[in-house]
Amino acid sequence: MSQIAEVIKYEGDNSTFIWKHPCEDFNSLTQLIVHESQEAIFFMNGQALDLFGPGRYTLETQNIPLIGKALNRATGDKTPFHCEVYFINKTEQMSIKWGTDSKVQFLEPTYGFPISIGASGEMSLRAENSRKLLLKLVGTENFLGQQKLVSFFRAFLMTRVKTYIAQVMKTNAINIFEIDENLTSFSESIKKLLIPDFADYGISLERFFVTTVVKPDGDRQYEKFKELHFRQYADIAEAKLRQQTEIINAETEAQKTVIDSKAQATKRAQEGYTYAQERGFDVAEQVAQNEAVGQFTNMGVGLGTMAGVGGAVGSVVGNAVNGAMNAAQTEQPAVQTDDMAAFKAKVEKLTVMKNAGLITDEEFNNMKAQLLSSIL
Repeated sequence: MSQIAEVIKYEGDNSTFIWKHPCEDFNSLTQLIVHESQEAIFFMNGQALDLFGPGRYTLETQNIPLIGKALNRATGDKTPFHCEVYFINKTEQMSIKWGTDSKVQFLEPTYGFPISIGASGEMSLRAENSRKLLLKLVGTENFLGQQKLVSFFRAFLMTRVKTYIAQVMKTNAINIFEIDENLTSFSESIKKLLIPDFADYGISLERFFVTTVVKPDGDRQYEKFKELHFRQYADIAEAKLRQQTEIINAETEAQKTVIDSKAQATKRAQEGYTYAQERGFDVAEQVAQNEAVGQFTNMGVGLGTMAGVGGAVGSVVGNAVNGAMNAAQTEQPAVQTDDMAAFKAKVEKLTVMKNAGLITDEEFNNMKAQLLSSIL
């Protein structure tokens, strides 16, 4: 019999799933040390027996009941026995690479043309059921690391992953030209299908990512549908843009109309009487300043019309005429021989204003009398 081990503990690295202790001979005083995130299983005659979680144990009979049943009756205070001890690392093993070994062929769900693609990515695994994992995978191996695990699952992965890629593309109607923007949901859908397959081996599929999809760039048929897809996309985008532009223009015109209407209403409200006043002043000024009798005669009808604008306008015009006459009265020219001609011209102007309805007969007579008195 080989030397009996006094202490049994894990001596592998973090990338190892399963590690077998090199010593196989123990007794009831041997110490077993199991670290956090580990389990230890004793194998005897091809059977998985006692399982230990994290902690420190003395391999006494009460701690190893299944082994005790398989042992011969002890001699003395020590019970030597021969068995294998496997340590299972239950930490999550990350960044395990995967990739299809050949192209996945299927009918593109959107356009219905046959296409072949490849895919690759990463996944992370964790030992979940130690007994099942040992019975399924270990056999005569002393350890199982990431590389051996991937090698073991290569055929399994290639078969399952390629089938699931085609299945998910069809079920989810994922457009091959839009798959890159759907990699997250695409990966999650494939992961859900793979979880039961890994569970059969006592392994939990913690994460699964499709990071790259290899498309058949350069293939004539693929390029034809690619051009068609992006042309349709461009047409749709252009139509949406045109529609949005038309809506914006219509809204702008409507707002402009509202603004113009409010401005016109504000302007009319402000101008009402003030506007009439300004028109009255314009007419009065023209009458007072025009030196040609013939022009006043021609303006008679227009002035008469302006007189009908309202009492307010008539008042304004009257005030303007009175102002003009008062200004004339304030002038103190020397009495000369041509004063009579000036008097006649002013009388003629007053006559035109009376005929136009801008002044009354009484106002005409009073103003005429004032002019006459100014030259006497």
